[in-house]
Amino acid sequence: MKLLLILSLLLLPVIGLAQDTTNPNSTSTGQDDKPFQDSLGEKGFWQGSLPGGSYAVALSRITSISKHEYLLDGNVIVTEVTIDTIGSTTLRVYQITPAAQYGTLAAGRKIVERGKDLLDRAGQRTGADIANMVQKQYPTTTHAKTIEFRVKDLGTLDALLGSARGSWISGKGRKFVVNE
Repeated sequence: MKLLLILSLLLLPVIGLAQDTTNPNSTSTGQDDKPFQDSLGEKGFWQGSLPGGSYAVALSRITSISKHEYLLDGNVIVTEVTIDTIGSTTLRVYQITPAAQYGTLAAGRKIVERGKDLLDRAGQRTGADIANMVQKQYPTTTHAKTIEFRVKDLGTLDALLGSARGSWISGKGRKFVVNE
């Protein structure tokens, strides 16, 4: 009997540590299911880690942050976030949506779907992430002193805008990482 009492006293702390202490009523899912993470960063800087590279800017050097949309060559809708700085560079991060996706023609939608499928297959064969690559047509789209990135998801672009704008207004550094 004494042995059972001593063993239970010794095991009680171990059993207490092994219990799950998470709140079963919690609705927080964290950011694991999102294609991006936004967190506190280096003091005085906004940092972005995006498909194809990274970017960092001192908050004191930002002069404007904007978001706009335009139709490119009648084929695609470009939604773009631009961060201008007191220097000679501009950051452009954009998301592209085929204009036919919003059309009423079923044939247009099928062409868009087929195009996406072909891009995915080409990327798988080459190992390149073609869907995330910046698209340029030289020499007409050469942007001197412009840093460009492309994201797949409009929600990710909106979150990037919120991160950069919030960091700039508050003066607190942020780090935005895209996991697409």
